Amino acid sequence: METWRFADRRQAGQVLARQLGAYAGRADVLVLGLPRGGVPVAAEVARALGAPLDVFTVRKLGVPGHEELAMGAVASDGTVVLDPQVVGGLGIDRTTIDRTLEAERRELRRREEAYRDGRPSPQLGDRTVILVDDGLATGSSMRAAALAAREQRPARLVIAVPVAPRRTCEALADVADDVVCAATPEPFQAVGQWYDDFSPTSDDEVRSALRTIAERPDDPGA
Repeated sequence: METWRFADRRQAGQVLARQLGAYAGRADVLVLGLPRGGVPVAAEVARALGAPLDVFTVRKLGVPGHEELAMGAVASDGTVVLDPQVVGGLGIDRTTIDRTLEAERRELRRREEAYRDGRPSPQLGDRTVILVDDGLATGSSMRAAALAAREQRPARLVIAVPVAPRRTCEALADVADDVVCAATPEPFQAVGQWYDDFSPTSDDEVRSALRTIAERPDDPGA
């Protein structure tokens, strides 16, 4: 897979879904996309598996002035994950971390209101939960999402992405029961380099995906 490229997030989701066939047709499965880019990928996975789709909101904590570099992440339930190597290596103080946290928490609240239209967050207890993003670099956002999901005691937690560095996939094995990375090309610089179309996903696209794949009537968590 060294030269693998995806046309767009939709095609990436279709490729990823083929590696998740063991979870198809099961009433206990719930697919959660990380907004915003992970939701179009998750929609294709949910469609292929015949599973309901929802969002699991988490935000990267970017280093001020170098926001593309993650010093950690925060999930909507308050779970915070910090990267000690980045924080310690750059000498980032607690005040800077707290200021960044507050800004990202405001964005998390906005997104929860924008995407859910008053619907409650999904219940994860005793379910097989598949967390999906459009790719991983450091994996800090996905780690925060996984740790937050674990708090609800799912029966099984799966992390699934189309593309990521092998070392990142391996490092997430301690927070998930299964980690599925469709492609692990090297050298790896950024998720977007493996997509022909990596244009930003809008809030409207997220809402559209959620409306298209509604909870099944027989879904135990509906």
